[in-house]
Order: sequence, then structure tokens, then C-alpha cells
Amino acid sequence: MTPRKGERPPVPEPLPVPVVDAHTHLDACGAKDSADVSTMVDRAAGAGVTRVITVADDLGSARWVAEASTWDERVFAAVALHPTRTSAFSAEDQAVLERLAAQPRVVCVGETGLDYYWDYAPPDAQQAAFRWHIDLSKRLGKPLMIHCRDAHEDVLRILAEEGAPSTVVFHCFSGDVDIARRCVAAGYVLSFAGTVTFRNAHALRAAAELVPVESILVETDAPFLTPHPFRGRPNEPFAAAYTIRDLASLRGVDVAELAAAVNTNAERVFRLSDVTARGSAESGS
Repeated sequence: MTPRKGERPPVPEPLPVPVVDAHTHLDACGAKDSADVSTMVDRAAGAGVTRVITVADDLGSARWVAEASTWDERVFAAVALHPTRTSAFSAEDQAVLERLAAQPRVVCVGETGLDYYWDYAPPDAQQAAFRWHIDLSKRLGKPLMIHCRDAHEDVLRILAEEGAPSTVVFHCFSGDVDIARRCVAAGYVLSFAGTVTFRNAHALRAAAELVPVESILVETDAPFLTPHPFRGRPNEPFAAAYTIRDLASLRGVDVAELAAAVNTNAERVFRLSDVTARGSAESGS
């Protein structure tokens, strides 16, 4: 039977080793309150996706994800202003983001970067906002999560000009082999979404084969980019399990081996254990 577009894919059997969904949008997936968040993360945990980074793309979403990260210990947050929303980016907006980004369960500054596919914000405004987010990431000592669409050369140039933060994550990596090699050489981490499972994404799949395992994260970017064979249907964090399995097959490695490496990478990149331990100490004091 042909799948219906409005229907979630089935939750797959759990991965042999738990993983982190390194980039999702729980609010865009339909979560409104703590009960919704816990239900969604419970569903993910059933597939072995036991923790998630929920990411903002505007100021309202930034406030929501920062609060949502306090509702469930399996949820962490990232805040920034998406490049397509930077045509107006005031000092007041910056102050709000800086305050939210400093919160302990906000583990990343993102998603920021450049998007030349859409024309919602002029390139000069995007680039100015990107430079501001780079500086914020460095001042807070938190990773920078990059959105890059049709703009790799400018993104790499600006990172070099500003001096990249110690940890840079290319969310939903979309580059080819050359871009992947340049990112890895610079020490950046590449996060692969459901797009890497698309059978017509030849350049991206070739890049995913060669990236060193210590430089890989996996994400859903839910509710978008649902992996093969459910492309076009609503996405949720549990679907990261489909991407892990497909990526393991592509790279010719054991699923458990790749899942363990990806989980270790997420721990290192976002310092999740430190955040959890600090929260436990504060709650016990």
C-alpha cells in the first residue's frame, strides 16, 4: 500500500546502542508543552534515540526551546536566529539570544550561517548576523551550529576570517567530497540528516563514505527531511535510527559500532554529561 503523506513512519526497532538526535525542532514537530515533549522523546527512546538537541530558528522558538530543555532531562537546546530571518536583527534581539544561549541546558549556538537558496534576507544581513553568532559562540565557549545552503564558500571564508570557535558543527551537511574534506581538515564536525539516505543524493553519499567517524553526528532536522524510504512523510527524532542504519550500510560498518561512535561524538561536542552532572548537583544542593 502506498504510504500516506500525513502519517508518521513506523517507529523502528531500537538501535543496539543509544544515540543522540543532534538537531531537531520539537516545537515544529507539534510539541507545545512538557507532556508533548516527553511523549515525543519517549517515542524516540523506543527506537534507541535517547537524547535530543531541539533547535530554535527565531526568537519565539529560542525562548521555547530553552524552556523545553528544562522539562525533560533527555532534551537539550540550541538557540540562534536562522539566517533567513536576519533582515532585521536588532541589539534587543541580540541581548535576548545572548541571555538564552548562556543558560546551562542550551548547549549550542545555532542554527546560524548563510542561506542563499531563499531570498528572505539579503546576503549582507545574513553575513553580519553570522559573524555576530560566531563571536557569541566564542565568548560563551559553546559549539557553533551552522546552517549552510548554497553558500559553502562564503561560510568557510567567514569562519576563517573571524576565527572559528573551537567546535563547529555543520548541521544537515549538504556538501560534496571536496567540501567535506575541507571541513574535516579544519576540524569541523559534519551532522548528517535524512538527506544522506536519499538514493539520488550521490555527491552527499560519497562525502558521507569518507568522513572520519570521529567527525560524524546524526540528526533528523525533524519535522523535515524524513529518511528513505519514508521521504515526504512527517519526521520525528525516532527516525534518526533509520539514518544510522542506512549510514552504517553505506560505510560498510556494523550498526552498533557506528551508533556508539556517533553517541560518543555527541557527548564530546555538546558536553552532555557535564550538563547533566551539573544539573544533578544543583538539584541535590
